[in-house]
Amino acid sequence: MTLDTGRSRDIPAGLAWLEALGPQKIRPGLSRTLSLLSSLANPQSSFSSILIGGTNGKGSTAASISAILTAAGVPCGLYTSPHLVSVTERVRLRDRDVSAEALSDALSLVAAVSTPGDRSPTYFEAMTVAAFELFRRARVRVAVVEVGIGGRLDATNVLEPDVSVVTNVAADHLDVLGPTLEDVAREKAGIFRKGQPALAGAEGTSDGPRAVLHTEARRAGARLVEVPPAPRWEGFSPLAGAHQLQNVSLAVAAARAVAPLDDAEIAHGLKATRWRGRLERIETPGRRPLLVDGAHNPPGALALAAHLDAAGLSGAVDLLFGGMADKDLAAVFAPLAARARRIVLVAPSSPRAEPAARLAGRLGRPDLETAPSVAEGLARLEAARGAAPILVAGSLYLAGDVLRLRG
Repeated sequence: MTLDTGRSRDIPAGLAWLEALGPQKIRPGLSRTLSLLSSLANPQSSFSSILIGGTNGKGSTAASISAILTAAGVPCGLYTSPHLVSVTERVRLRDRDVSAEALSDALSLVAAVSTPGDRSPTYFEAMTVAAFELFRRARVRVAVVEVGIGGRLDATNVLEPDVSVVTNVAADHLDVLGPTLEDVAREKAGIFRKGQPALAGAEGTSDGPRAVLHTEARRAGARLVEVPPAPRWEGFSPLAGAHQLQNVSLAVAAARAVAPLDDAEIAHGLKATRWRGRLERIETPGRRPLLVDGAHNPPGALALAAHLDAAGLSGAVDLLFGGMADKDLAAVFAPLAARARRIVLVAPSSPRAEPAARLAGRLGRPDLETAPSVAEGLARLEAARGAAPILVAGSLYLAGDVLRLRG
């Protein structure tokens, strides 16, 4: 996704350089990131950090930690990916999105120390280094950092985290991290550090991958603790869905591992949590309400389906669905389609998106309605009668498209 700044000639130089790196395939490894950080005198050494991996919920957990620490007065930085509307969402300082000017300035510095050609950084690596430089400039005390993909070879793993978190292990990115869930768990456990606490969600991980997390923690010399959902924190977070209680409980445990916090500070922080595109309800006068969720893998879709059932929305919502060609879209689609009244397929704005007509064939449903654009698909569903919300799901890119249109 690109920065929503209008005409390309208006984009500051650093951001223009970032966009010129273009969408690239995953290039696992830490060497390029370490080299760039070394050229900048290692900004990652200027702060403590919490590193969060997992298949689902890592962004929600990271955002909750940031909100808690900020509410308690701890100078905090947050780094997440991908963004939904603007690339500036990826970096928050004291829980506020960084300005385009500040981000562009940091990226210009990264560009100046980068090697052109095949050794140039990826988009994600460049953003990671720029984020750490911004954290140093802002003198944050704790950086809350979301892993991009996996853990062991992810660019964020250049950190020496004071706390490592694995929210859960489930099927996603198996082509890169698999082929088995045990392989995925091993990659995610690569963020554990000797002598430091490692937290794992007690729910959402099957026995085999859970055993691998424990084995790898012992190998690394980390102290692994499984954190169950704590009823004490139910109802404080504005993030919807029963599955969020596990994320909130992990966030509380991680925040308390780096700062002395009382319950009032935690409650205040949880209430202030901002994390868009996750069961986000959007009300616009004169339009049908939207329920926008970034569910893009089977476990995420099942969690979303459970929320629809619990909220009494099953069979009432209309579904705008689209996703990436490299995802298990049939498994994502099935539980949502079973709860939808009407379905329109679209292609999100990404070169990796599955075209709508091809998606219909891939799902074995050539009868499904398709639209030539996200805007057209959304307009069709908004024109239909119904008080229930339009459900938008299948990809974070699709969520971002809809937020740009109606957010």
